[in-house]
Amino acid sequence: MTKTLSYVFDPLCGWCYGAIETVSVLSGNPAVQLHLMPSGLFSGPGARPMDDAFAAFAWSNDQRIERLTGQAFSERYRDQVLADRRQMFDSGPASIALTAVALTAPERELEALAALIPRPLPIGNPYSEYVLASVLVRLGEFEEAGRYAAGSYSRTPSTMSAVIVAQCAAALDDDELAVRWLRAGFEIGTNLAGLADAIDRRVEFAHLRKQPAVVQLRHELASAT
Repeated sequence: MTKTLSYVFDPLCGWCYGAIETVSVLSGNPAVQLHLMPSGLFSGPGARPMDDAFAAFAWSNDQRIERLTGQAFSERYRDQVLADRRQMFDSGPASIALTAVALTAPERELEALAALIPRPLPIGNPYSEYVLASVLVRLGEFEEAGRYAAGSYSRTPSTMSAVIVAQCAAALDDDELAVRWLRAGFEIGTNLAGLADAIDRRVEFAHLRKQPAVVQLRHELASAT
């Protein structure tokens, strides 16, 4: 049974930004129908000029959010948003854009939400990195997802970040690289059950499942799990 979750948020709200990865995970749950509802908290009467006092207050809150969620607030955001005294702090345009997407192309709501994630993508929290890489895969951004997951693996080696890189390589028709990354995920051994499930279920691996190297790997996984 599908349940509907209405998510009321504002594109410029720091706490909403901190929750974006959790929301992205929920959007991928087939048992949950996510209804995005941008509130325009900082639009209309809520919009305001950015001044030193509000910028300091916002940055202090942002640092607390970063500590609690692992979602980084970049210096670029600090310099180009909080330090900008020429433009209004106004979430109206972004709220209208997200509402338009919901009304005209609801299947692209996740893509619109992901577009709010700053580039370069945040690093430092391996779970958050895995979630963001998974979102990019769902959007078909295989090259960016693969690079991001490979970087995550280099910082904190894990089976599931290796799986993401393998998944992207397979989607980009580099089967040899995909198999090497699947093997790397097995060797690092942090989530062998997850690796087995990925090989069995993820569509990008469908054409690899009968390859001798993958058949052997799946046999080893069966023995190890």
